[in-house]
Amino acid sequence: MARVLIIYHSQSGNTEMLARSVVQGVVETEGAHAVFKRAVDADAHDIRDCDAMVICSPEYFGYMAGAVKDLFDRTYEELRDDAAIYKKPYCIVISAGNDGSGALAHIERICKGYRFRKVQHPIICKGQITEETLTQCFELGRTIAEGVNAGIF
Repeated sequence: MARVLIIYHSQSGNTEMLARSVVQGVVETEGAHAVFKRAVDADAHDIRDCDAMVICSPEYFGYMAGAVKDLFDRTYEELRDDAAIYKKPYCIVISAGNDGSGALAHIERICKGYRFRKVQHPIICKGQITEETLTQCFELGRTIAEGVNAGIF
């Protein structure tokens, strides 16, 4: 069974809404299980034990949420030489007031340091959340879960 970790930080509720759509896509995939956690509640064990991750962050001042960065800071030393995370599939969802490119670049740089493997294009929601964006997040969740189940990721 594919175990997909969806981590998020949200203050306004926008990023949580996007993350919950990803969760729905995973849950509605046969043979998949979603682990839905706020970034402050996730730890190295969660990252090590999942089959894939979706990192959901708002963009603050052209950067990821501090809580998401904190998760990376708290887990890096423990995980950096762990074979269980080598090429772990991941993708990113960003809720952006601006263009999201700064937050995206920083998250991707950190994921490269962990040696994760990006398996889907990021979703960047600029401004108001639309049904189209929620559908994209749902499909992202389903795609990553099906990809893990099929052994593609």
